[in-house]
Amino acid sequence: MTSTFTTRDGSGWMPEYLTAIDGRTCIGCGRCFKVCSREVMQLYGVDDAGEILGACDGEDDFDGELNRMIMVVNHAGRCIGCGACGRVCPKKCQTHVAADQLAA
Repeated sequence: MTSTFTTRDGSGWMPEYLTAIDGRTCIGCGRCFKVCSREVMQLYGVDDAGEILGACDGEDDFDGELNRMIMVVNHAGRCIGCGACGRVCPKKCQTHVAADQLAA
């Protein structure tokens, strides 16, 4: 699929959509979440074995099993491909795919 995208001034631009976050590398700092205006991702809890416990809401400690937190792509379809999340990630643990590389 090849498409032409342009900015308001007519410059060419290719959106790169967030498709995944590496949970082994993510430190759950929340920087990507803070810059995302589309609520594409959410913080999840992880136990000692590396199993994802569920979405963190700030009140549940998952019965003491919470070891750390990671960011998870929760609503990939909301991503507009701006790349802000990737620019602020200190661990570079996100995977972005150009719009022309995604299957329709």
